[in-house]
Amino acid sequence: MRILFASVGNFGHVHPLLPLALAARSAGHEVRFATGEQFHPILSAVGLEPVTAGRSVPDAFIEAAGGQAFLESQGGDVHPSELPPEVLTALGVKAFGSVLPRSIAADLVAVFESFRPDLVIHEVMNPGAGFAARLAGIPALSHGVGRLVSVGEEALIQEELRVTAAELGVLVADDQVRLLGHPYVDVCPPSLQDPAFLTSGYPRIAQRPVPFDEPGELPADLAGSDRPLVYLSLGTALGSAAVLRTAIEGLAPLDVRVLVATGPTVGVEELGELPAHTVAVPWVSQAEVLRHASVVVQHGGSGSMLAALAAGLPQLFLPQGSDQPTNAEAVRALGAGEVLGHGELAAEAVTLKVKALLSDDSYRQAARRVADEIAAMPSPEDVAAGLSTYAG
Repeated sequence: MRILFASVGNFGHVHPLLPLALAARSAGHEVRFATGEQFHPILSAVGLEPVTAGRSVPDAFIEAAGGQAFLESQGGDVHPSELPPEVLTALGVKAFGSVLPRSIAADLVAVFESFRPDLVIHEVMNPGAGFAARLAGIPALSHGVGRLVSVGEEALIQEELRVTAAELGVLVADDQVRLLGHPYVDVCPPSLQDPAFLTSGYPRIAQRPVPFDEPGELPADLAGSDRPLVYLSLGTALGSAAVLRTAIEGLAPLDVRVLVATGPTVGVEELGELPAHTVAVPWVSQAEVLRHASVVVQHGGSGSMLAALAAGLPQLFLPQGSDQPTNAEAVRALGAGEVLGHGELAAEAVTLKVKALLSDDSYRQAARRVADEIAAMPSPEDVAAGLSTYAG
């Protein structure tokens, strides 16, 4: 069977689909993966044939803003994450509700002329691939990356998607514009998933979230100590040097080692002089770090959140936007973490929160309960074994 996986070109969107794509290939299916060209080297390295579809998320934001001239009006060559929150939200709605789905749908309609898959598996934030499959009459599944909620910015994106779908000639019910009525591969454990979705009766295929990461080792500077390790990262899309500096300052008084992964949007040099027992690097193998960490301080992106929970680790969330605030609150409600919103972030608050996460075992016990729940979910290999039932 021929299967096309399709994802928006961003780490938090590509990586969650790779475990099922690799399992499908191992099961003997012919697998291709459609996403932005910047991720083709990663796909090729793991033996998946890449297909170009859409553009990078930053490029989509620039197009949503009307071009490079807009960013120059904001002070020059700035990354979208550096824009004011209200501007970032408006551009995100346009980028994910119109620019990306139109671009991806157009590219895949052309791809289907030479490679017609038996099944399309599109990431939930990539309905453009679902639109293309619907227009071509190809069966499809939607693949989640985390919790499925329809509030805030996501609700606005869905309104924009309704307009996009109508203009592309895709008929879809108003309450299914994101999933398009396709069965949904759900990588979120039920205790964390939106209860409204779980009780909706929507066709759901449970799958264990398996973090994908390129292999790597911890920096040598962190070896030779029995201090607890705190892992600090704001992910790959909405990083902030100011937030990282505040968090580092808050962790400095604690008797811990600190590993900071700055990601592609923040330079290590922007953090300034680091306290003792603190190491900052642009990239680290998160899967390796989580095997050694005691606490994770992070933004609340779905992939990082689920990976830390799968490792049974308590988390302090410093949400920056998108789905991060709702993810953070959901983990706090389970007793597995704490949250500092924009108005609450201060070094002293970070100190107090992380000290509590390290000393109060109830956080770790709650995280372990979710880890056990995740471990009991069907594996990607289990799901891959049944994919043929969804093909045309």
